[in-house]
Amino acid sequence: MTASQDGWFTATLPVGAGSDYRYLIDENLLVPDPASRWQAADVHGPSRVDAPGHYHWSTAAWQGRPWQETVLYELHVGTLGGYKGVQEKLQALSELGITAIELMPLGEFPGGRNWGYDGVLPFAPDSSYGTPDELRALIDHAHQLGLMVFVDVVYNHFGPDGNYLGQYASGFFREDVHTPWGPAIDFRRREVRDYFIDNALMWVQDYRVDGLRLDAVHAIGERDFLLELAERVHGSIASGRHLHLVLENENNDAELLQHGFVAQWNDDGHNVLHHLLTGEHEGYYADFAEDATHKLARCLREGFIYQGETTRHGTARGSSSGHLPPSAFVLFLQNHDQVGNRALGERLLSLADGDALRSATALLLLSPMIPLLFMGEEWGSEQPFQFFTSHNDELGEAVRKGRQNEFREFSRFSGQEIPAPNETSTFQASTPDHHTRETASGKAWLGFYRELLSLRREHIVPRLQGSQALESRVLADAAVAASWQLGDGQILRIDLNLSDAQVAADAPAGATTLFAHRADKDADQLPPRSIRVLLEGAA
Repeated sequence: MTASQDGWFTATLPVGAGSDYRYLIDENLLVPDPASRWQAADVHGPSRVDAPGHYHWSTAAWQGRPWQETVLYELHVGTLGGYKGVQEKLQALSELGITAIELMPLGEFPGGRNWGYDGVLPFAPDSSYGTPDELRALIDHAHQLGLMVFVDVVYNHFGPDGNYLGQYASGFFREDVHTPWGPAIDFRRREVRDYFIDNALMWVQDYRVDGLRLDAVHAIGERDFLLELAERVHGSIASGRHLHLVLENENNDAELLQHGFVAQWNDDGHNVLHHLLTGEHEGYYADFAEDATHKLARCLREGFIYQGETTRHGTARGSSSGHLPPSAFVLFLQNHDQVGNRALGERLLSLADGDALRSATALLLLSPMIPLLFMGEEWGSEQPFQFFTSHNDELGEAVRKGRQNEFREFSRFSGQEIPAPNETSTFQASTPDHHTRETASGKAWLGFYRELLSLRREHIVPRLQGSQALESRVLADAAVAASWQLGDGQILRIDLNLSDAQVAADAPAGATTLFAHRADKDADQLPPRSIRVLLEGAA
């Protein structure tokens, strides 16, 4: 290869799709391409040439869907049987009322079992799931069914096994800043920024995804990199195409949601609802257990709960968010983090009262925030989703010990053995129990979700554009009443009681009941663990 003055080495060779290649560094280090598009032999093997232009798209005219129509369904490709396995389940998701699937990270990771957050080659969709063209076929079929496809991308770190960049491009990382994963990525460098922006462009252009969810951007110190990424990605698409960039960001930086990012995962909303449903108050739930009902009211009224207040760590978190539309927040009751990062990976149905969970689910699916479901939630799955890996033995043992130490903060897990991430059985235990969909309980939960999603599609989605929060007030402990003015002037009102006591709640005259669980539209009392959702006349 020919060296240039700016540090790049280049060569042009006459090789076609399917050809394998590696780089030999200084005559002694054989490595895959850091921007490999295909790693058929895992992270340490050769890279393989992919030819994205050869795939024939049957949905070339697909333009995506507006953000207001989004109902996200997060899934793990590996537990569902790879790209082909996911493709087989798309029809059922579409019929349920899902409008977008969100794939947990796909970048090549070591071995055949991993959440995806240990990826080291972000341009190469993991080969244990299938080929790049099989991923394209999955996306193509989703578009045929009217489903958007989002990909979760990890730009804040590389995994611990198979990342060779530090050995031959040490300038990719900073020596003065360290993260929980090692030296921080140096986003001050043009080459580093382009590497990740080009990755985002690959997903948008070569795989035609409809959106990206950026993992843990609070671990990226250079905020202007995020702004540049959003600008360049949006600038790359044709007029009329819908493309949505979503953040996970503990910093609760509301300004980013006005500069290229359409929404943020609302961990605040999840955490306070989880506390009210389960009573758990340790670890990160400690920030939400005190005055929880007022915190829930603030979430429904303003989005973020923490808008500059001090957390249990003694640091200020967040910025004012009340000016943002409700659709700037992705709300959820479960996701990969909030289930899988539990010590035993329990689902919410194993931890909460069934009626309270149904009422919280109605809030999730009928509020003006954008809802996200986690695979299996829709049929009331109680199958755990645990943290799993397939590292080498030494690294696997280190991860097991780290995982065990992580839960010392939670008294309920003190002295309890945590499932070993590297054991095959941990992965197998996390495979969704699709057969329980056909049980009486599974069918009942599916019918419940189907009804709520139908109501959302018919009554909420057409009115979301231009909606804004009006008020949210505390009725009693664990009970709130919230209202929003929708885009057509109608008032959406949700009265929610997650407590075990009956509470007083005025009954608005002339309102239409969209949905109720254990509650009566005309009554001035809310029974325990109940909800009612009303539409009132134009303001």
